[in-house]
Amino acid sequence: MHIPDDLKYTSEHEWVRFTDETTADGRPIAIVGITDFAQGELGELVYIEVDTIGDIIAKDAIFGTVEAVKTTSDLFMPLSGEVLEFNSEISESGGDNPGLINSDPYGKGWIVKVALTDSSENDMLLGAGAYRELVGA
Repeated sequence: MHIPDDLKYTSEHEWVRFTDETTADGRPIAIVGITDFAQGELGELVYIEVDTIGDIIAKDAIFGTVEAVKTTSDLFMPLSGEVLEFNSEISESGGDNPGLINSDPYGKGWIVKVALTDSSENDMLLGAGAYRELVGA
């Protein structure tokens, strides 16, 4: 199981990558996905739904769902922010390849880009060491 040191994590198994990008009004942009541990527990992903583009989602609120062969799981927003983009490679209307999350959860399998609205929440995320402890890695 791979857990990159340069990301932040949630106890719900989402990861956050902070970028150098900002919106026109100066809000920082982050990329969100699910962890290698999460995709392994879910199994083969067959559908990802994100219908919150343009919405401001509070930290820990549901922003979408992932559907695997045997189960469906909610996606929880790790930090409050506006959902700017849904990865077109995994969306049904784009590349329709949700399996990218299984094969490359921290790269091509990212799920959304978010314009953060409350940078003070960053301190509530887990570092890689704490996430390793959480999942017993």
